[in-house]
Amino acid sequence: MTQATSTLPPRSSSEAERASLDLALIGNCTIGALVTRRASIVWCCMPRFDSTPVFDALLDSADGLPLDGAMTVEIEGLARVEQAYDPGTAILRTQLWDARGQGVEVTDFAPRLISRDRVFRPAQLVRRMRPLAGHPRLRISVRPHGDWGASPPALTRGSHHLRFVMPQCTLRLNTSAPLTYITDGTWFSMHGPMSMLLGPDETLVGGIDETARDFEEQTALYWRHWSRRLAVPLEWQEAVIRAAVTLKLCVFEDTGAIVAALTTIGPRGARHRPQLGLPLLLAARRVLRRARSTACPKSARWRAT
Repeated sequence: MTQATSTLPPRSSSEAERASLDLALIGNCTIGALVTRRASIVWCCMPRFDSTPVFDALLDSADGLPLDGAMTVEIEGLARVEQAYDPGTAILRTQLWDARGQGVEVTDFAPRLISRDRVFRPAQLVRRMRPLAGHPRLRISVRPHGDWGASPPALTRGSHHLRFVMPQCTLRLNTSAPLTYITDGTWFSMHGPMSMLLGPDETLVGGIDETARDFEEQTALYWRHWSRRLAVPLEWQEAVIRAAVTLKLCVFEDTGAIVAALTTIGPRGARHRPQLGLPLLLAARRVLRRARSTACPKSARWRAT
């Protein structure tokens, strides 16, 4: 393992994506992340909802979203963007197209699946990329922050992974993308699928692409099974299911608390942090009453007291 230094240049204000509240939510009831229309992950706390954020680009977005504190995929000559969830799941797909009709699909999710008769929900983000047409030129950036941006992470490099050592945690990025392109911010032509798994500093047992594909398939299976058990009205089924999935993603499963917003925590010191075991009672009571009318049997056992 070698020490590496990131030399990724900053973007100009004309290149930077404009800040917006048009954000998509991904998660697995352990962590949650906010994703922009262009597939930039700009907010995520690890290893819990109330932990210090590892991606916090939203806090420094007055002149556009920066690369620091974000996980981004850029396509050269961006002309069109399409984004949608897979129906009944928390799996987000973003398609980026350039002016020549070349495109890439970016799939983002946090694994949530059944393994050994238990729900497996690691503090991990998975990103899969595949070319849709041609050989689009991409630039990939993964630049987590430590200690609210005060401490740039120490970066070490392995054969197929990067380690980001920060005061509150150490993250490992296992990826099939060329590491040099990621650390240097180099534009390159995409010729095949690539995968990225960002999470705890643990060795990946299986292959990177195979693990990411299996996580996606099993996560989709979990969410579709969960959403099929919801009691939804005949009208507006798609909207109700999407709302139910979003509500589920705001639950911290260890305690059953509902997070009022993923960005509730702010850089004000540990004693001001929201306590996940003490949700906002009035809001939670209204939410739980609504949830019990649509929830699957297990979720219906929640108490609104």
